Amino acid sequence: MSRVLRASAVMAAGTMVSRVTGFVRTAVLAAAIGTLALGDAYNVAYTIPLILFDFLIGGVLSSVVVPMIVRRQRSDPDGGRAYEQRLMTLGVIVLTLVAIAGVLLAGPLISLYSADWNPRKTEVAVKLAQFILPQIAFFGVGAIAGAILNTRDRFAAPMWAPVLNNIVMIAVALTYYLSLGTAGTNIGTVSDANLALLGLGTTAGIVAQCAVLVVSLHRAGFRFVPRLDLREAGLGEMGRTAVWTFAYVGISQLGFLITTKLASGAGERAPGAGNSAYAYAYQFFQLPYGIIAVSVITAMLPRMSRAVADEQFGVVREEFSSGVRLVSALLVPAGLLLMVLGPAVTVLIFSWGNMTIDAAVYIGNVLQVFGLALVPFSLFQLLLRVFYSFGDTRTPVFVAVGNVAVNGLLSLLAYMILPAQYIVMGLGFSFTVTYVLGTAVAWTLASRRVGGLGGRVVAAGLSRMYVAALPAALLALAVLWGSQELTGLNALSAAVMLAAGGGLGMVLYLVIAHRMRIPEVSSVVEMVASRVRR
Repeated sequence: MSRVLRASAVMAAGTMVSRVTGFVRTAVLAAAIGTLALGDAYNVAYTIPLILFDFLIGGVLSSVVVPMIVRRQRSDPDGGRAYEQRLMTLGVIVLTLVAIAGVLLAGPLISLYSADWNPRKTEVAVKLAQFILPQIAFFGVGAIAGAILNTRDRFAAPMWAPVLNNIVMIAVALTYYLSLGTAGTNIGTVSDANLALLGLGTTAGIVAQCAVLVVSLHRAGFRFVPRLDLREAGLGEMGRTAVWTFAYVGISQLGFLITTKLASGAGERAPGAGNSAYAYAYQFFQLPYGIIAVSVITAMLPRMSRAVADEQFGVVREEFSSGVRLVSALLVPAGLLLMVLGPAVTVLIFSWGNMTIDAAVYIGNVLQVFGLALVPFSLFQLLLRVFYSFGDTRTPVFVAVGNVAVNGLLSLLAYMILPAQYIVMGLGFSFTVTYVLGTAVAWTLASRRVGGLGGRVVAAGLSRMYVAALPAALLALAVLWGSQELTGLNALSAAVMLAAGGGLGMVLYLVIAHRMRIPEVSSVVEMVASRVRR
């Protein structure tokens, strides 16, 4: 527990700064381009390279590459150095070719992820995508560098590097807004030069992020020497394992495609209640997951992979169990507070520039729905790492098929039966139900693999955490109602709600949980107290 906590704390600090600057980035960008036609066009164009990266290499890194690097570091006479160089060489070649192909195919890609858009909106999205898609190469190289750093237990740089990306994008969005003002949201009059500023500025941020990771890897002792003897890179073994990862990511992206098209269609029927609202709410939903769960997941996977290689399955169970308890101790209150304070968060962040209070509140309503999914979604991601540590990329594919089927069916029902302004909230609820069911299935399968995951102990621990978190949620709700009655909902009152409701609510949770002797919360409290005493 203490090892995971210490490693996670280092990563969480960087992730916290990254996410906070990401908040500012999102707020400034939304203030500059809004959530109407231009905002939807940008968000779809921005998402496509992330989808392609995730499909081609993102999932493979966590499920295949990290465990394989760990094994090569243990078995190869040179400690896996040549293997790492071949891997980097392969990544540079493949990702550069994919980036070029993406730019050439920007039009069909935009058409695939949009619905019922007029020609001008499609044209703008295509131009933005052509400027943004080259970032795939830099994003991928940086991710490979980060994976190699993680196998060497160097976790700080991958968590801090996105901060520079966010700073670059904040500067770009501010420049755009100060140059155009309210005209910056008008998709009919925005010029190619303005689109180049947005698109190339977005790519410049990823270039800076990649540079930080490459330099950090060099300082860790890695020396990149291009190696074209790729037959020695274990591509056959990697391919046999990765084929299931590609299938998993492809199936998951099919679900994302359905969601994006439905959200895009909803935005055409109810302007401002479309893909941008969904994307911004999802990004804020990812904040507590990114700070807490990702840090633990990143620290867990190399350790579980080493334990599996040594056939120490008891260590796998211990690592997973401690990770689940540690993650849940902070995500349980975070999820409840998001359900209560979602509109306060988004009004404080989004009610500036070309955004309106109503648009910000709508994003907050979607965020409230996502709050329900925070714990099951995070537990699902932890469970996947159990399979990946065994080199099992096949089982998650079958779980993903069920997830996509459930999510697709529920999302289509929401699109057909809900009023247009509620469709995106319905999509968020479909996401929640999907991960509740998916987590139950994945838990059952993973438990069989390692001989039990302590389900009863975890369930009892979660129950105690929810009991401790309920007073915090009620306090936040009381602050929310009281503030709205006195001043209404605006940026100032939202700040008060978050400080009083969210801040005091979390303190109340920590106090109650500590008194209830929930060990994971006590560990966090003691670690923070020791740092303060220093």
